Amino acid sequence: MKSLRELYRIGKGPSSSHTMGPENAAHIYAKEHPDAKNFEVTLYGSLAATGKGHLTHQAILEVLQPIAPTKIVWKPTVFLPFHPNGMLFKADGTHDWTVYSVGGGALSEGEAKADRFFTPEVYPMNSLTEIMQWCENSGRSYWEYVDECEDPSIWEYLQTVWEAMQESVERGINHEGRLPGPLNLARKASTYYIKATGYKQTLQTRGLVYAYALAVSEENASGETIVTAPTCGSCGVVPAVLYHLSKGHSFSDTHILHALATAGLFGNIVKQNASISGAEVGCQGEVGVACAMASAAACQLFGGSPSQIEYAAEMGLEHHLGMTCDPVCGLVQIPCIERNAFAATRALDANLYAAFSDGKHRVSFDRVVEVMKQTGHDLPSLYKETGTGGLAKDYHQD
Repeated sequence: MKSLRELYRIGKGPSSSHTMGPENAAHIYAKEHPDAKNFEVTLYGSLAATGKGHLTHQAILEVLQPIAPTKIVWKPTVFLPFHPNGMLFKADGTHDWTVYSVGGGALSEGEAKADRFFTPEVYPMNSLTEIMQWCENSGRSYWEYVDECEDPSIWEYLQTVWEAMQESVERGINHEGRLPGPLNLARKASTYYIKATGYKQTLQTRGLVYAYALAVSEENASGETIVTAPTCGSCGVVPAVLYHLSKGHSFSDTHILHALATAGLFGNIVKQNASISGAEVGCQGEVGVACAMASAAACQLFGGSPSQIEYAAEMGLEHHLGMTCDPVCGLVQIPCIERNAFAATRALDANLYAAFSDGKHRVSFDRVVEVMKQTGHDLPSLYKETGTGGLAKDYHQD
């Protein structure tokens, strides 16, 4: 598996696959063709189907348009063979470059032998079962396996990630008004935060977690800076849980960073063995994985054993199996924002349920990852971020 730096990326929303990835690709292509007289970018499949709602064209135009006139071609019914999120860049009618946005802001050139986006593998173990066995044999925890495999600067990087997460929560709580797009959806985080402070502690806890998740997700929907955890569309879950626990239980930054490392390890397992792309496997690969990560992080913070942490993460993902990705009008707003809020509280429930157990259970996290991958492949394409089925069926964006 690759470094957690590949999983936790700091950038602008609303979509890691549809905004971050295309923007990164445009920067690369612009650097290679600085003297071009014109550009043409063709968006295929899922990128074209929900690109307007995800500001895909704006992300590309902001990079290429200052260099030369740029034309965007939309082909939502054409799917390239490697991945649903395909792009074809041309400069002056030639210099064709096909690239794919494969989730979490990452890019790939497909089956090409010399993929420029190749980064070294830093984790020798690719299954949670192996890693959990390592923990039990060595008497160490998941974050210590991260420390064993990554270079020492990973903790400085995770500190930057944690700071960016906190900033996104705090910005979102203080922002009011409407979200961009035709839905005219009002921001709710500020109201939820204010209302939560007036309740007794049991209800206040839920309200605050809702508010924190809404805050980050609304920042993402507005194109502000967030952290992929593991994606933009699911970026509110992990920060909400960690921010709430850090404030409510006074965990130190060191404890939070260890929890982030543990969460990242579980997200990495899914990214390696299945997918975190909504276009490929539906929202189970985004919000479902985010819930698993947050569940593991919470259980880590409260002193869970390796088996209890694995159990918490397994529940976080298992109970999102089959979740479709059907954004209304192609926007990362409905149902995405509410899903982040509910997944954050579900992560806390998964932690509590695992804490009451001895960690023993029948279905492993690795098995749920396998099932999630197969379920995603079995879902019809209209339920995987194309915006033409499910909740999105009766809504269209011009």
